[in-house]
Amino acid sequence: MISRRTGLTATAAALLAGATGPAAAATRPAPAPPAAARPARPMNPAAWHRLRIDADAIVATGATGVVAEVQSARGSITASSGTADLSDPDTPVPPNASYRIGSDTKTFTAVLALQLIGEGRLALDDTVERWLPGVVRGNGNDGTRITVRDLLGQTSGLNDYLAVSPDAAEAFTPEGYRRSRFRSQTAHEQVAAALSRPPQWLPDPLDSPDRTPRWGYSNTNYILMGLVIEEVTGHPWAQEIHDRIIEPLGLRHTFSPGTSPYVPAPTVTAYTRFPGEDGFTDTTLAYGGGADGCLISDAHDHGRFLRALMGGRLLRPAQLAAMKETVAADDWIDAPGVRYGLGIAWRPVAGSRGGVWFHGGTHLGFVSECGVTPDGERAATGATFTLRMGGAGQDAQDRAARELVDRALTGRW
Repeated sequence: MISRRTGLTATAAALLAGATGPAAAATRPAPAPPAAARPARPMNPAAWHRLRIDADAIVATGATGVVAEVQSARGSITASSGTADLSDPDTPVPPNASYRIGSDTKTFTAVLALQLIGEGRLALDDTVERWLPGVVRGNGNDGTRITVRDLLGQTSGLNDYLAVSPDAAEAFTPEGYRRSRFRSQTAHEQVAAALSRPPQWLPDPLDSPDRTPRWGYSNTNYILMGLVIEEVTGHPWAQEIHDRIIEPLGLRHTFSPGTSPYVPAPTVTAYTRFPGEDGFTDTTLAYGGGADGCLISDAHDHGRFLRALMGGRLLRPAQLAAMKETVAADDWIDAPGVRYGLGIAWRPVAGSRGGVWFHGGTHLGFVSECGVTPDGERAATGATFTLRMGGAGQDAQDRAARELVDRALTGRW
């Protein structure tokens, strides 16, 4: 739900963000004891072995547990590594573990907005003021200067409500987490927190002939996008996500948890190392936010969503093309050439003719990583159940996770 480089801001998402919808009660039966790596269908044994090696490499950076899947129309392979719980190190990570996908939720929200645009009910150049009159005002913030395109593309200049929250500093301790894990906020409360400060910048006027976007990651953009979607449709954001994406694709293990802080079984204990702490804190329980980062899924469902998106099953050609119009996002993650589109990003990858489309998400104790080929032929998805706030360990973990994705999407099966 946050910028991949701003670990402190990222973590506040799990502590401070809430949702206003009803709690979901979806659970799954416990699976048979999983192997550390298993193919969903018979696949190339070398690819299966390679995926397991790459999952092990993430754990070797100090992470507690990892799950990853690579899928295409020909089948899928899944690998896991590490332990599901430090109190019982022999417990394997289930290959079908549920996890918070964090800011990977933004891609779902962007797809929903672009579907409404394709239906003529919304436009990229519509202003926030048109749909939410009077909401973005005060301290120099101006909803008449911010468009739907700015919200989806992270070019609004609005402050991240997590970064400016008065509770942010306290949240980055084990004690602060425990006090905050059952706390929720409404979308309007989150927006109000962001508007308590002057914007980082104001977008150029809409009629400016040389309107040039500036890029800066802010969860507030997607909180507002969720409110716009609700205004356009007359339905809760979570209902639209379910009816338009989750149900049509048959994503049986993907849902919005509402105000519930729980992740359904099978799952893995999520661990966070807070600043200045030597050990890990179990941070599995937390409110998950809203349209900016609340969804819970698993690696298989997430991969199916990404392949359907890039395969043209969710958006009309014009809207998919608009989603892929990017601006430079050089300081977002530690990787060269990253560009951000509308709820999805792109980066060049050696050995790939078209690069990789991705997003990624960070929540307390959950780090979701993903990638999909431009044609949707292959997707790589998964999660590491460890967040170390700052430092070389987290950087090494993130690099190893991206290397897994890149190798999975460019290797031969």
